[in-house]
Amino acid sequence: MASDPKIPPFEADSLDKIAQYAADARATFASQKTKDIEWRLVQLRKLYWGITDYTPHLIAALKQDIGKPSLEALVGEVSYTIGDLQHIMKKLKTWAKDDTNLDFPLTYAPLRPRIRKEPLGAVLIIGAYNYPFMLSMCPLIGAISAGCTAILKPSESSPATAMVLKEIVGKYLDPNAFRVVNGAIPETQALLNEKWGKIMYTGNSNVARIISKKAAETLTPVTLELGGRNPAFVSKASNLPLAARRLLWGKSHNAGQVCMSQNYVCVQREVVDEFIKCLNAACKDFFPQGAKNSPDYGRIVNERTFDRIKGMLDKTNGKIVMGGETDRSNLYIAPTVVLVDSIGDPMMVDESFGPIWSIYPVDDVTEAIRVMNEVDPTPLSLMTFGSKAENEKVLSNVTSGGASMNDSYMHGCVYTLPFGGVGESGTGAYHGRASFDCFTHRRTVVATPGWMDKLLRVRYAPYLQSELKQYLWMHSQKPDFDRNGKKITGVGYWIWMLFGLGGPTVKSALLRWLAVLAAGYAYQTQFHRLSKFLA
Repeated sequence: MASDPKIPPFEADSLDKIAQYAADARATFASQKTKDIEWRLVQLRKLYWGITDYTPHLIAALKQDIGKPSLEALVGEVSYTIGDLQHIMKKLKTWAKDDTNLDFPLTYAPLRPRIRKEPLGAVLIIGAYNYPFMLSMCPLIGAISAGCTAILKPSESSPATAMVLKEIVGKYLDPNAFRVVNGAIPETQALLNEKWGKIMYTGNSNVARIISKKAAETLTPVTLELGGRNPAFVSKASNLPLAARRLLWGKSHNAGQVCMSQNYVCVQREVVDEFIKCLNAACKDFFPQGAKNSPDYGRIVNERTFDRIKGMLDKTNGKIVMGGETDRSNLYIAPTVVLVDSIGDPMMVDESFGPIWSIYPVDDVTEAIRVMNEVDPTPLSLMTFGSKAENEKVLSNVTSGGASMNDSYMHGCVYTLPFGGVGESGTGAYHGRASFDCFTHRRTVVATPGWMDKLLRVRYAPYLQSELKQYLWMHSQKPDFDRNGKKITGVGYWIWMLFGLGGPTVKSALLRWLAVLAAGYAYQTQFHRLSKFLA
């Protein structure tokens, strides 16, 4: 690859062709070829080389779109995505196998229940601008692994990365199964007018509501990865310099345009001043010549987003205690901390999704929990730096999509773990096994042998009370609790559960043993026939 890769100018796809692209994706899925595991693996392996070959282009595009430093582009986007891809390739054959280790009553053992993993169909993936490569490519990897076809719609706010994504997908993947469609609102609306097996959207809650309403018209399932007013907690038991350093990293990485970063920090009142000193010291350590002059600090994605973030600083009634410098011509906003005294302050009410955040003083962890639940009861992430007891109390009393103790959003940095929101911060999860599951339907399958028909007589008319009684004996279970709801203990109870198979009476236990023995005999006969065939 050239040392100075050329990225073509952004170009929207023709609106007239979008319906055909969607039809092609549906037709390819209907051909059944994507259900072949080896076909999926070939696509994933090709994609690996596509990402590898185009890494210089991606670094240049991310710098062009969002001022992302090379290290952040490599570690936070390219390397993360490759790690997720390699993990999925390694585990795919295991994940795709039928699940037979299931919970079901022993009387149903002859049916040999299993869960079959099947792809949802042709899917639509809508990416975001802040991590324009990773937030588009990781869901696509999940869709491929599950056996779906897909159309990817990257964010038009990161146009250079969108064009590189189009080149990678077009050059390395099956063009009839996978395609990138570039554009803005008209192109997105045209895509939403099509029927999909699933829609996955990453972005803000306002657009998510529009997508959800549109998807509801055709009963299309959605996965939504949104944001939230994420809280953090710092107490007098915290290691203040460490908490300051890690929280500052969370808000300076990608210029704070991270859906998981803290929106505000509840700080125990008696250490507020010391914590502010630690933040300023950490900022000086990160950026000795100032963040504006640092090659390791990014920029805001566009003027519209700059104005929104700057507007929060202009409207706040709080006191800026770190940073505050802005430059619209350079799309620069310094890492900025505002000390506020009201949860009604714009810095607390709005999601910053940028390098600015607030400090809200609290008396103790109990007040911090109250504030967190009042500001946003279902944020995407939660961070707490208190004592072990304080951290556990916060974790137990505040709901969030994910949580990190003694760090900023590290729970979202492990690509093998599920990542997703809850409530207003999203629904569903992906990464690792969760990406495969996101685009997979778990289909229950049973096979009822012919010899069971006499045991199933009870379901056929005319209904007989004697057979109904026998059926109820077989399928009821002796409770392990008394009428007061207390658990029953004692050796006699467990001996009966073991040898009576949980039946409420001797007769029901005998019937259960008959069903188990019959199933065993059937399995043994099949094994004997297989052995003779192989011999």
